[in-house]
Amino acid sequence: MKPPEQEPFELPQSPQAHREAEAFIAGEAQAKRKKFFREYFEWLESLTAAVVITVLIFTFVGRVATVSGSSMFPTLQDGNMLLLSDLFYQPAYGDIVIITQPHSPQEPLIKRIIATEGQQVYIDFALGEVYVDGELLDEPYICEPTYQDFDVTFPQVVPAGHVFVMGDNRNNSLDSRVSRIGMIDERNILGKVYCRISPMDEFGRVE
Repeated sequence: MKPPEQEPFELPQSPQAHREAEAFIAGEAQAKRKKFFREYFEWLESLTAAVVITVLIFTFVGRVATVSGSSMFPTLQDGNMLLLSDLFYQPAYGDIVIITQPHSPQEPLIKRIIATEGQQVYIDFALGEVYVDGELLDEPYICEPTYQDFDVTFPQVVPAGHVFVMGDNRNNSLDSRVSRIGMIDERNILGKVYCRISPMDEFGRVE
């Protein structure tokens, strides 16, 4: 059954009622415009604040880096996205750091600090053992013992303002055992890695 047609709305015929209706409609339209612009500017303000906070975080607190290669396996894997920071940072044993290479600035390194300035590093490549100041390191983070030798002879004393670094994938990592890389000037450390942010199912602190 066809529904009855609705009567078209007609404004009241009296001039006073007509003016009141027009004023009511205009007021409703103005209120909607005010609400729209208020919500728009609130959204814009929130977006601007989020952008400013993000810029401040990345400028003064942290940066994001992506792992390329397998030198830090099993701790880190190719493609992992990491959050790092150099705010109030002082290099220490065990820290995973991002390093710029003076001879190749477009290819940063991701390595673990094994020794800091003044410490002596000795590696027994036959046994795969690493010693710092005569103490055998307990290294649960490595993929396998350190059997791979390069062109740096040991023992080595870390110079002032430098660190000795290696990848956790000891036999597939170019690091301070290679003279082309050698000891890392602390000024070339971009920051310490604190957190893995991608993939999301592996989100969390990195140690």
